[in-house]
Amino acid sequence: MSKLRTLGVLAVALVAGVAALVVPASASAAPACAAAWSSSAVYVGNNVVSYGSHNWRAKWWTQGEQPGTTGQWGVWEDKGTCGGGGDPDPGTPGGFVVSEAQFNQMFPNRNPFYTYSGLTTAMQAFPAFAGTGSDTLKKQEAAAFLANVSHETGGLYYIVEQNTANYPHYCDASQPYGCPAGQAAYYGRGPIQLSWNFNYKAAGDALGINLLADPYQVERNAAVAWKTALWYWMTQNGPGTMTAHNAMVNGRGFGETIRSINGSLECNGGNPAQVQSRVDRYRAFTTTLGVDPGANLYC
Repeated sequence: MSKLRTLGVLAVALVAGVAALVVPASASAAPACAAAWSSSAVYVGNNVVSYGSHNWRAKWWTQGEQPGTTGQWGVWEDKGTCGGGGDPDPGTPGGFVVSEAQFNQMFPNRNPFYTYSGLTTAMQAFPAFAGTGSDTLKKQEAAAFLANVSHETGGLYYIVEQNTANYPHYCDASQPYGCPAGQAAYYGRGPIQLSWNFNYKAAGDALGINLLADPYQVERNAAVAWKTALWYWMTQNGPGTMTAHNAMVNGRGFGETIRSINGSLECNGGNPAQVQSRVDRYRAFTTTLGVDPGANLYC
């Protein structure tokens, strides 16, 4: 299984519960949605767009940067929910392009740990995932993500990596924060097998979870496990030149997602059997979702 070695930071919003209030319908209605965000359009400061049933205000010039993917330091300021024509929020179960029945069909022998509700809960932290572009593109991205995690985990069967002999080698003690959970604690876990102390630190900082001190959360909490996989998919280039998310939404194709996840070992003829395994799963999942897999399937 692949080992992740890149750093990244992404701020994640937490949604607090509020008490129900009885208010007139006109007072509680969401404002109208602005024109939909476009990945090819150029925006300047104070331009407002809609994306994922939210309005977003540009702080400065931007092009191709999806609202909601770069947290508080990004170009887009979240102006709140909107109504009247916006796309359904892809971070809710009702907005995910993969139904629970399709998910179960894709993973008939999955470990009960990897729940559908855990995935849809994790998606709330990454509203751009499977929520960008046409319905076909959304389904292609969902299929690409699920195909890669299927390959990484043996069909969502394994929660932790199986090569336990490597465990002591996944901590870089030269980092200023060291290895607070112990030298052998940072082995691969979750759908994309998060490993190494610096990746646990980066993912935890992005998600607001202290994974450096307690990496075992990734194997105990399904939503946390899914969040670490989506964090990598949405924010990390890995050995590639772009995130897997950008590879799908910008037309580079499924092959580029392989490069972003494990390209240094598998691409350019490094391990064609592993690449073929990923491609076969992607083709099967796009068939389940009723969409064409598109071009550029290999890396």
